[in-house]
Amino acid sequence: MHRKSALIPLYQALAVVGLLATWYYNGQYILGGGGLAPAEFFGTAFANVLTTAITIDVYLSAVTFSVWVVVDARRNSLKRPWLYLALCFLVGLAIALPLYLAHRERALGLKEGGA
Repeated sequence: MHRKSALIPLYQALAVVGLLATWYYNGQYILGGGGLAPAEFFGTAFANVLTTAITIDVYLSAVTFSVWVVVDARRNSLKRPWLYLALCFLVGLAIALPLYLAHRERALGLKEGGA
């Protein structure tokens, strides 16, 4: 029997919070007339020094996360790492990161338990 990590529901809850918190504002942006075309979207994301700093921080973190997921998934024989990369860039890092950590925790728990 494998050990069920208490971190799994925490990571899942953080993913839900990440989805709701970020997509509430994404929805406000879209409903307010904001567009997703690259020129408009990135023009807004880099509108001032603060949004530029936040945008660069998030995208560099997303690239770092992507490299780590590819290496970590291979190292730990985790399936479908591409799913978390797609989630990261199509939905958000705040969702992809905790979901990957939950997936990883579950898989490593199963491996430790011999299942």
